[in-house]
Amino acid sequence: MTHDDGGELAEVVRRERQLLDPALRADGEFVAGLLHADYLEYGASGRVWDREGVVAELRADPGVPADATGFEPVRLADDVVLLTFRLHGDRPSLRCSVWVREPGSGWRLRFHQGTRTSSAGEPSAPV
Repeated sequence: MTHDDGGELAEVVRRERQLLDPALRADGEFVAGLLHADYLEYGASGRVWDREGVVAELRADPGVPADATGFEPVRLADDVVLLTFRLHGDRPSLRCSVWVREPGSGWRLRFHQGTRTSSAGEPSAPV
């Protein structure tokens, strides 16, 4: 770990929180700036998204503010962070994001996955 690991991990969490803010989600240019060129998402709905699809969808419907808790950033490599957290509300889910640091661009979201959980907040049994 680097001496500034806490600051870098906090920056990844800050950027993820920005992607949960409807006011920022509606700004396609802002969202595109946070997403890696090869961004891929496996949505909680089962839909697979690419960068252009997510930017267009969020611009059209940024959603409502999400209550997110339990942010746990883990450095996988010098320039790679896995971030896990939980979303609460009408459609609770477990979330994971892989952030990569690019020279000149900083931290960008490369992959995201949402997995729905029960309304009680407990994940379903393993397969």
